[in-house]
Amino acid sequence: MEGGTSRRPRVVRHPAQVVAFAFAGAVAVGTALLWLPVARRGEGSATFVEALFTAVSALCVTGHVVVDTREHWSGFGLVVILALAQVGGFGIMTSASLLAVFASRRLGLRSRMLTTTESRGYDLGDVRTVLLGVVRVSLLVELVTAVLLTVRLLVGYDRTVAQAVWEGVFLAVSSFNNAGFVLRSDSMSGFVADAWMCLPVVGASFLGGLGFPVLLELRRQFRLPARWSLHTKLTLVTTIPLLVFGTVFLTVNEWRNPATLGPLDWWARPLAGLFQAAATRSSGFNSVDITQLNGGSWLVMDVLMFIGGGSASTAGGIKVTTFALLAVAVFAEFRGEPHVTLFHRRVADRVVRQALTVALASVGVIVVATIVLVEMTRAPLDQVVFEVISSFATVGLSSGLLVQLPDAGQVVLALLMFLGRIGPITLGAALALRERTRLYEYPEGRPIIG
Repeated sequence: MEGGTSRRPRVVRHPAQVVAFAFAGAVAVGTALLWLPVARRGEGSATFVEALFTAVSALCVTGHVVVDTREHWSGFGLVVILALAQVGGFGIMTSASLLAVFASRRLGLRSRMLTTTESRGYDLGDVRTVLLGVVRVSLLVELVTAVLLTVRLLVGYDRTVAQAVWEGVFLAVSSFNNAGFVLRSDSMSGFVADAWMCLPVVGASFLGGLGFPVLLELRRQFRLPARWSLHTKLTLVTTIPLLVFGTVFLTVNEWRNPATLGPLDWWARPLAGLFQAAATRSSGFNSVDITQLNGGSWLVMDVLMFIGGGSASTAGGIKVTTFALLAVAVFAEFRGEPHVTLFHRRVADRVVRQALTVALASVGVIVVATIVLVEMTRAPLDQVVFEVISSFATVGLSSGLLVQLPDAGQVVLALLMFLGRIGPITLGAALALRERTRLYEYPEGRPIIG
């Protein structure tokens, strides 16, 4: 332009878009690395779909596999998978926490003061604190879990020191990040009655599924539950009952099933039930044959997988806080209460609408994917639904259908894993960042419901 300088328009990306692009870039890098001949055992390289699916599964900490992890991938490939799982778990906890920071900065003064009071003075705006906190929590839990598993593998199983350390570290990272990858063809079935192996895995996946904000608050105020924030209280009072319910139901429903819990000693059956109930939160491990479970067990696991774990955690699903808010909102409507209240706090109407939006959008994605796969494979509906929910909730449990799918079907599930990993988080952040105040209101209308 004459008499001035032309400037290229500045592109300002939405924080949620940055998260999506970052994960997409990491998927591309992981796929390229796993596609290299050096990443596969034997001659040649993995197919593009094998590399893509495994990279998405590892980065989205799902654990779905289309090839045997230990037999198909070389040492280099296994290191890439482990690195992707670590980056995926760390990235999702960090990005979810930082998106909360961006959302809080867009709130009004009154809302920001309430947020600061509710978090007991913890400044989420300190990005450095968030990043270092996530790293410390992740490494501490993984280190403790790795030591326990390594010692058990050395004492109770025929492993060399190097083998025990490698398998213990791999399983510890996979557990805390709810990744579901194991260096065994039968997942955790060989340890089904070994509490010294199963309980550390359950504990690590449980902690990873609580979320960084909850873990940080518990570390600071563990002995002061009255001072816990609404988010921490809601996460714990929803997570623990769901875990107990899943454990009791699966144990009772599979107690006499000769293909699952039936052959185990009576004391090992509750352990297996607990392990599988915890796995539905997102870890994706299995200590019994999932394909042989009763129909009722599949249905309950569908529900538990869809709910998932805590916000800003390594677990997937719509998150326990979303489920709890909707459940309390329904209860409040039954009682005719004008507002949703929890622990002597009134929940803003817009937060309830956001929870409803996330849940219904997730249901819509699952329904569409189910229709696509049913028409593509003509497989039984219960198998397809289980596979779709497991992929979207980034759980990684399989009904046996996954390995039978054509490449197109596996790509559909890979897309589901990607959407399920970043979808609820970015959608929730996008809704929070788009909040605005309307300067006028339309007349009230009341359509007939029911």
